[in-house]
Amino acid sequence: MTKNSVVILPGDGIGPEVMGEVAKIIHFLNQNGETDIAIIDDCIGGAAIDKHSVPLADSTLAQCRKADCVLLGAVGGPKWDKVDYNIRPEAGLLKLRKELELFANLRPAIVFDALVGASTLKEEIVRGLDILIVRELTGGVYFGEPRGITDLGNGQRRGVNTQVYTTSEIHRVGRVAFELARKRGKKVTSCEKANVMESGKLWREDITALHAADYADVTLDHMYADNCAMQLLRNPRQFDVIVTDNLFGDILSDEAAMLTGSLGMLPSASLGARDAHGKQPALYEPVHGSAPDIAGQGKANPLAAILSFAMALRYSFDRGDLADALEAAVQSVLNAGTRTADIAEKTSKTVTTAQMGDAVITAFEGALKRKAA
Repeated sequence: MTKNSVVILPGDGIGPEVMGEVAKIIHFLNQNGETDIAIIDDCIGGAAIDKHSVPLADSTLAQCRKADCVLLGAVGGPKWDKVDYNIRPEAGLLKLRKELELFANLRPAIVFDALVGASTLKEEIVRGLDILIVRELTGGVYFGEPRGITDLGNGQRRGVNTQVYTTSEIHRVGRVAFELARKRGKKVTSCEKANVMESGKLWREDITALHAADYADVTLDHMYADNCAMQLLRNPRQFDVIVTDNLFGDILSDEAAMLTGSLGMLPSASLGARDAHGKQPALYEPVHGSAPDIAGQGKANPLAAILSFAMALRYSFDRGDLADALEAAVQSVLNAGTRTADIAEKTSKTVTTAQMGDAVITAFEGALKRKAA
């Protein structure tokens, strides 16, 4: 079996707790001969500031470049609120994404049947929901130049951020969306603001051209981003894959996340381009934050981190069979009424972070035995 490696960056707050459960699953797979994955532990965010005085050390970045993928917990917390803006914990994550050229962020929004009551929307609106948002991650207004705050005098200042995209940037994230749609419902909705932004007009024209040239078998429609925000609440099941830019993707994916009822259930993947040897840089992380108010109390929900590792099995290790089994294990645990505090119901069994991880491993082992039978 080929030796693989992952860099685990637990980060801050509840990050170490949820990533500890992911490490347990990796050890379980290794012990059962399903994988041979070496774990490299390192730090990022506030933990890296404390250790290296920067949120992402060069040595950590070098480890991430060599590994098959990176698994990250969460960054940030009030302890580092007063550090210089350029070395804030979040800057480490942004640098990692930029340096690894992780241009496509995949954020599924899936409503598990057992948790349909947790959504703030009516059951008939969200039951069976399965959306995948593909967000462009390294361009747009977050990275465009010029940017900054200028003192105009007389007590006036001006803040500038530039929204900018090129055809190649649009095409490469568009290809990811179309390829993924081919394996799902074969429908892509592209979102921008072509009615008021030249960058949106370019986005729409280039996505249309790419579709016509290479993906005519996939249905494509276009939607203004503000209308998409409304439609996600009105009729979210109309969507299969949504592809959009960095800013709108940030907003729309958070909105879609809350359709599911809990940020503690949502994984994500950030992918780069494959090199000449087929190696693809990848970062997998739960959508939730560092939740410092519950850190160290065993209350954190590890399922988003575990489901992020399922995405790693699927995209980085080409083990879709294991990804399916792990996702089924999570579904089984939820169906049995096992819950962490954030998704607990009156009739459910509330467990700790570690107990939830153990329950998933038990269900995972059962799923693998059934697969082998």
